Amino acid sequence: MSKKTTDTSAAGAATDVKSGLSRRNVLKGAAVFGGLAGSGAVTGFPTIWAQNPITLRQFGTGVSNLNAIAEKCKADLGITLQMTALDSDAVSQRVVTQANSFDIADIEYWICKKVFAAGTLQPMDVKKIKYYDDIVPIFTTGKLTPESKIAQGTAPSTVGFVEGPESKTFAKAPTQWMTLIPTIYNADTLGIRPDLVGRPIKNWKDILDPAFKGKTSILNIPSIGIMDAAMICESAGIIKYGDKGNMTKAEIDATIDFLIKTKKAGQFRAFWKTFDESVNLMASGEVVIQSMWSPAVAAVRSKGIPCVYQPLEEGYRAWGGGLGIARHLKGAQLDAAYEYINWYLSGWVGAYLNRQGYYSAVLSTAEKNMTPEEWGFWMLGQPAKTDILSPEGKVMYTAGAVRDGGSFKERMGAVACWNSVMDEDRYMVRRWNEFIAA
Repeated sequence: MSKKTTDTSAAGAATDVKSGLSRRNVLKGAAVFGGLAGSGAVTGFPTIWAQNPITLRQFGTGVSNLNAIAEKCKADLGITLQMTALDSDAVSQRVVTQANSFDIADIEYWICKKVFAAGTLQPMDVKKIKYYDDIVPIFTTGKLTPESKIAQGTAPSTVGFVEGPESKTFAKAPTQWMTLIPTIYNADTLGIRPDLVGRPIKNWKDILDPAFKGKTSILNIPSIGIMDAAMICESAGIIKYGDKGNMTKAEIDATIDFLIKTKKAGQFRAFWKTFDESVNLMASGEVVIQSMWSPAVAAVRSKGIPCVYQPLEEGYRAWGGGLGIARHLKGAQLDAAYEYINWYLSGWVGAYLNRQGYYSAVLSTAEKNMTPEEWGFWMLGQPAKTDILSPEGKVMYTAGAVRDGGSFKERMGAVACWNSVMDEDRYMVRRWNEFIAA
């Protein structure tokens, strides 16, 4: 942000203090008198921020750094979001090495484990998060239901809290201070072309079937790709891991050696890094079974091409992301960051993400911004009563369709592991790069 913008914000903050009127008090009043909980709107807010324009520089992966969110934020809050989309590795590097180049970091929880100790992000006070008590418990207790087991890997709850406002050490239980405010998550599996695979697909190991030689792909993001590889290897009975999310060197070696052998045998067609690459591989028919993300499957389907996000017997590999606040933010900018995060959880964004096949961190507010038919299809696993449309208004599923994998509880209740950063991360990345170069 330019010095001029910063000076303007500081002056605005000073004016508010002199008048005895803080933005937070005004907004609390607006919420109370307007009865706005869950509506996604805050009456009068744009006028307040228009007096002291605020710009927040946000970066993260392309999954959730979406222009539609920035446009809606500007319309509802009067806050300008400057969004930059990067791949996961570039996100990690920027958080650590370019601390003053951003205000909001939209990052994944496994990345948080990699970067929070650098001290470039400030812990966030949950007392300032309006919908904190409504956040899905996966991110707080670590369990979808009280009976759930916490899956292997970097479960969000294990890196979600620190002990205090200056702490860099993750807490073992929820505290007042969160590292990230959760926003988006999903349970990932293999995508398939049902018209081209020629048989039922039930297991992760099916990607190794010789019938698919030269027509398979896994993603080339080391910390995520290695988890898919582990699901495949364990499914095939090649390796039994102590913890897929925190492999020993011997387990890493066995996994990578198998991948190199499989690659040299010609089983893989490609290794993708971006959403668009995965869509193009599947839509063209070059690949018939591969690592995939739910919205990428939907993107293939929107082209009129059959594509299924296949539930598998061994369960899903899950991931989650959230919003972090830069350490340097204070005053009016810090107030704006909190207001933006509260708005993010208030429903409109949640519904927007749910309609793409992701899940939102506060389900109750998202539901209020979706039709009963949308909620029934996306969240309850019910057959679509009407055509299901994308956020852009395109037909994604026709009436009668059922979401791949069923309901929210069925999918998120079948998570086998979370994307992870291992103790032997550097060694794993070096070995992974050997595999890609082989």
